Amino acid sequence: MPKRSAGLLLYRTAGGPTEVLLVHPGGPFWARRDLGAWSIPKGELDPGEDPRAGALREFAEETGTALPALALIDLGEAVQPSRKIVIAMAACHDLDAGAIVSNQTEIEWPPRSGRRILIPEIDRAAWFPLDEAEQRILPGQRVFLTRLRDAVAALAPDRAAPEQPPSVPAKD
Repeated sequence: MPKRSAGLLLYRTAGGPTEVLLVHPGGPFWARRDLGAWSIPKGELDPGEDPRAGALREFAEETGTALPALALIDLGEAVQPSRKIVIAMAACHDLDAGAIVSNQTEIEWPPRSGRRILIPEIDRAAWFPLDEAEQRILPGQRVFLTRLRDAVAALAPDRAAPEQPPSVPAKD
């Protein structure tokens, strides 16, 4: 059975083009990679875990920011090149990308060396207009940007999306 991850794509539209928050993975493997390396904040679901709860948990772990109750837009799922299934949701919310502090994880580096190092899961976050985000995001996650673009256009055809989209009510 393929692994399943859930993630949360924040977006903002205040007075300009829609922008999304993407995160860059930490560690030496990703250090010099940029285009096609960024991701939505996401992580593996625990067995039986609700994807919404998992997406919010992973967002808090990876960014150090617990979000308030937000209305979520279901962006569906996408099978990644690794065969992992990523389930994504979106929420209209603004935060300071420079203030994000990631949790740490231990990896073996260099691979098969037996040496373990501690790295941040993400080393930075940034807001990008959708067109630029499409170049920066991992290819397997681009579909979520397309789905978000369609959802925002459906919410506000004049491109002025409301602060809280009326799609899916927040659950306690």
